[in-house]
Amino acid sequence: MSSHREAPEISKDPVADNTDVYAFVSPDNLDTVTLIANYIPAEAPDGGPNFYEFGDDVLYEIHIDNDGDGDVDITYQFQFQTTLQNPDTFLYNTGRISSLTDPNWNKRQSYSVTRVRNGQATVLGEDLASPPCNIGPFSTPNYDALAQAAIHQLPSGETVFAGQRADGFYVDLGSVFDLLDLRPFQNLHIFPMPAGPGVNGLNRLNVHTMAIQLPKSMLTRDGSNPTNPNDPRSVVGVYASASRRQAIIFGPNADIDEYGPWVQVSRLGDPLFNEVIIPLGRKDFWNSQPPRGDKQFLKYVQTPEVPQRLVEYYPGVFPNLAAYNKPRADLVAILLTGIPAGIIPGFQNFTGQTLADLLRLNMAIPPSASPDILGILGGDLAGFPNGRRVVDDVFTIELRALAGVTIPLVDPSFTPDAASSVVTDGLTPSSIKSPFLASFPYLGTPYSGFDNPSS
Repeated sequence: MSSHREAPEISKDPVADNTDVYAFVSPDNLDTVTLIANYIPAEAPDGGPNFYEFGDDVLYEIHIDNDGDGDVDITYQFQFQTTLQNPDTFLYNTGRISSLTDPNWNKRQSYSVTRVRNGQATVLGEDLASPPCNIGPFSTPNYDALAQAAIHQLPSGETVFAGQRADGFYVDLGSVFDLLDLRPFQNLHIFPMPAGPGVNGLNRLNVHTMAIQLPKSMLTRDGSNPTNPNDPRSVVGVYASASRRQAIIFGPNADIDEYGPWVQVSRLGDPLFNEVIIPLGRKDFWNSQPPRGDKQFLKYVQTPEVPQRLVEYYPGVFPNLAAYNKPRADLVAILLTGIPAGIIPGFQNFTGQTLADLLRLNMAIPPSASPDILGILGGDLAGFPNGRRVVDDVFTIELRALAGVTIPLVDPSFTPDAASSVVTDGLTPSSIKSPFLASFPYLGTPYSGFDNPSS
């Protein structure tokens, strides 16, 4: 969660598991957009001797739809290669790693970046170095310098990074999956306990990140630099995916052969979509489908399960939500079409009638000088669901939307329950031990195994 271990099959394949996708106008480089896709959920920092890494056998992709038809127009592909400098040691490193070419660093990853535009593939960079994992002060004493050296400026104009980062998603996993027992409101729960502060279940855990920063003009359908928020050309839809070869054969001598076309095994656009909207028996199937086919999942968006559970687990707290029986048109707009003009003053990220789970970003809306972690619910038009920034409290935003706070946008006859505008798991970015960065790739320094206490 937001898409950590969200489906039965992908939970068994962490290197291909999308955890989060971000898309935002770069706050320190206003003519550019930053796209981030994270994989490998819940990395324990002290994960040696086989520290976490991208899969050499996985095709990682970040997709962009820039004309609103739900089909992909631009894709950035990342493919990795792992090499051993010394296969006769069991160690990831045999001494301090002072650079990306240090002979002490034994197991290394490099990658290529390919752009596919309208079916035409162009290799933009090859043999790009990823940084090592953050092992500890003896092995990686100046980790930030290693990570900075792994930021690559491509000749085509994009900036890329691929490597370990601190997980930037914050959520009280322990309470959410314990019958939605939100600690700040558990005194109102069907099994009441004294209210208390939230606990970030992902604190001190890492992920593996692919990030790309590129001029807005590279994303628009006509190469323009968007300045008008009302112009449909200012809006792009983004999602990330992971694919594996159709057939994998394990040989008798630990050799592995792969055959056939790439098959999508994981995808993610809006946070929490597969996690809490799609039912358990359909999650693996959802991961295999392209967003343009999401009409088949419409009923789960129109009648989601979470509102029913809120009513059940918090008796008497959500009476208006309990009585509401219309299809949730507000959630369809937020998650499947984007929000049309005229609903929220000064804002739209509508991509048309094609129903597709995409993270929709209006690139003509500049970053806020004082970002509100509640995004548009907090009056900040640069925040989720206008794309997604690393600071956005997407759990609280979506929980309040599911609780009914956004229904009046499309149905003025509905009055949200008082609880719907305050319900939360009680967390903020301060719940993350490693702070966000002010510049690319924005996610914080990964936690090291040596410095990561078990309690």
